[in-house]
Amino acid sequence: MNATTPAQLTTSGSSRSIGDILVASGRISADDLRQILSRQRQDHVPFGEAAIALHLLTKEDINFALSKQFDYAYLTPHDSSLSPSLVAAYTPFSRVGENLRAVRSQLMLRWFNGDPMRKVLAVVSPGVKDGRSFIAANLAIVFAQQGERTLLIDADLRANPDSGQQSLFKLPRGNGLSGVLAERAGLDAIQLVPGLPGLAVLASGAMPPNPQELLGRPTFGQLLLSVVDEFDVILVDTPNGSHFADAEIIAARTGAAIMVGRVNKSSVPETSLLARRLQEGGVTLVGSVLNDF
Repeated sequence: MNATTPAQLTTSGSSRSIGDILVASGRISADDLRQILSRQRQDHVPFGEAAIALHLLTKEDINFALSKQFDYAYLTPHDSSLSPSLVAAYTPFSRVGENLRAVRSQLMLRWFNGDPMRKVLAVVSPGVKDGRSFIAANLAIVFAQQGERTLLIDADLRANPDSGQQSLFKLPRGNGLSGVLAERAGLDAIQLVPGLPGLAVLASGAMPPNPQELLGRPTFGQLLLSVVDEFDVILVDTPNGSHFADAEIIAARTGAAIMVGRVNKSSVPETSLLARRLQEGGVTLVGSVLNDF
């Protein structure tokens, strides 16, 4: 990774007022701001309440300003730079956003506790379309929103490179994990996500003919060791566990995994079998997420 990346991954606070932020972003004019402040003093109400009463701002505008003031990055609905499936980036105050933050809290308590040996976690599931990549991507976002330097690695080398995390984050084509494991690329393949400070993604890269062999090489473990000093949280997306042994190989490297299942979709026997295989391989199963999105 280049030398400027750690600095770029560091978020910075803002001492500007909500009004200053909204004027600078073009959401209100200076005259609008004076009206709101006058109404606020007159009615002894919060700034946002006064602005909404005057029909000069919406709740979305207030949330936007608060996010800037408290370094809580998220994207507006008009920003199409990422996939709308990244609900943590676009609608962080929704029910799904709250649920994702609840999962984040549990993971902080159970695994990401500051121990340098507990920075990496695999995201696994038994079948296709369980929402594994969706959960991995959105969890990466909520960790970054909390101020954690977060790296999301797409280790599903079975999928088309135009799908998966590259599609969700709309990353430009280029080197990815497969190139790094084949020693044809370096850590400069890791890409920062615009608009979400603190978040970086390593896409899967070109689809190789030997994904399981690549993941089984010492290079994968060396990659993880080389990034643990630069990141606080490293999440690894995986192929489905029922059809391929890749997820078990990846989880053995990370040391821990979180299981994803989908409501009315995931097979309970297949989920139980994958969990048992992981635990027999010495992998800590930190928890599970039931996806209904």
